[in-house]
Amino acid sequence: MNKRTVFGLLRLTAAAVCLIALIHRLAWGLASNTIASQNFFAYLTNQSNIAFVVLLTIAGVLALRRASDPRWLTVALALVLTWTITAGLVFAILVWQAGVRGIRIDVPWSDQVLHFWLPAVTVAAWALAPGHRAVPWRVIPVTLAYPVLWGVATLVRGPLIGWYPYYFLDPRQVSGPVEFTLSCAIALAVFATVATALVLISRLPDPWDRARTEPPPEDRAPAETARETVQA
Repeated sequence: MNKRTVFGLLRLTAAAVCLIALIHRLAWGLASNTIASQNFFAYLTNQSNIAFVVLLTIAGVLALRRASDPRWLTVALALVLTWTITAGLVFAILVWQAGVRGIRIDVPWSDQVLHFWLPAVTVAAWALAPGHRAVPWRVIPVTLAYPVLWGVATLVRGPLIGWYPYYFLDPRQVSGPVEFTLSCAIALAVFATVATALVLISRLPDPWDRARTEPPPEDRAPAETARETVQA
């Protein structure tokens, strides 16, 4: 079994785990019978993880069939990972703030998987995967398009149903336009920072490709080439 096959199977396994976690999170939320649970698909986290399942399934199949990932797949993975990782960081901050304020927030195992474990493991596997491609820098501003559109849609929908997925988007829970603008700016800055980190990771040398780390014979020093000839 070659390395690409192993990584293909790992991707398919991660997609299955993510799908199971999403189903559990939906069932767990619906059992609480609250408006938040009824708006399961309105959360950026859940939307991005649904995209994550679809993309990892495609990535797994391609890894089983191709020696390297197409450029569009690497770019798509960078986009989706940016969204899932940032959502996980925001979730961690919200849980921490709730604890400081003495507010109880239950975190089922599915939330832990979706927000923390899967993004971390996938980034590591993505960086180590044989045949990965470098992500272009223009991906960074592109990653901001989805959260901006999602935020606009949420602000339009929120007053109609009286609910917002995150407190800093709710005018009733912030002190005013300044706090609202600052919170949104910080969130977008985190998206951009995570995207930048993923671009840098994608540009690391492929650890499985010796051809990238060793110069071809014609580029070596004459003395080194001569020494190899003598030894031969």
